[in-house]
Amino acid sequence: MTAPAKRPGRRPGTADTRGQILDAARAEFASRGYERATVRGIARVAGVDSALVHHYFGSKEQVFLAALDFPVNPAMVQDVAAGDPAGIGERLARFVVSLWESPPTRERLLAVVRSVTSNEEMAALVRGFARPRLVVPLAARIGGADAEARVEMALAQIIGLAMARYVIRMEPVASVGAEELVALLAPALQRLLGPAVDAV
Repeated sequence: MTAPAKRPGRRPGTADTRGQILDAARAEFASRGYERATVRGIARVAGVDSALVHHYFGSKEQVFLAALDFPVNPAMVQDVAAGDPAGIGERLARFVVSLWESPPTRERLLAVVRSVTSNEEMAALVRGFARPRLVVPLAARIGGADAEARVEMALAQIIGLAMARYVIRMEPVASVGAEELVALLAPALQRLLGPAVDAV
C-alpha cells in the first residue's frame, strides 16, 4: 500500500512556529509599518495559516507587542487614564514608575529604548504603532485644545525621565526613591493632561 498523499495547504504549527511567526512579523512591520501590516500578510511570510497566528497571539497588536518584546499594552495606559481627570497625573506617574522600578520589566523596556535610539527602522516601527494605538486614543479621552501635542509632550517627559534615571543615570534623579519620583513627575503630567490645561 502506498502512503496517502499529503494534503496541500499551510503547514501546521511546530515547536518553532511561534518563533517563525515572530520573525515574519518583524519583517512585515519593518517593511510595511504597523498600520499597513496584516495578520494575513504575516502568516503568508511565515508559511502558516492566519488562524495559527491568531491562535498564538490573538490580535495584530498582540503580535506587534510580542515581536518587540514590549511589556506594556496600550490598553493598560487607557485604563490608567480613565477616572477623575484631576488625578490623571498622579495615576500615570505611579503607573510609569512602577513599571520602571520592576527589574524584569525595566530590562525589557531598556532593550526597546536602546533599539529605537540606535536603529531608525525600529524607531519608525514604534512611532507607527504609538500614534494610532496610544497617542490618538489618549488625546480623545482627555480632549481640549492641542490634545495630541499634549499627550506627546507627556510621553516626552516620561521618556526623558527613563533616559536620565535608567540609561544615563544622572544624579540626583537616579537615586531618589520611587515615591519622590512620583511626586516630581505627577505635576508635570497633570499640567499636560489634566483639565486645567485649557485655562493656561
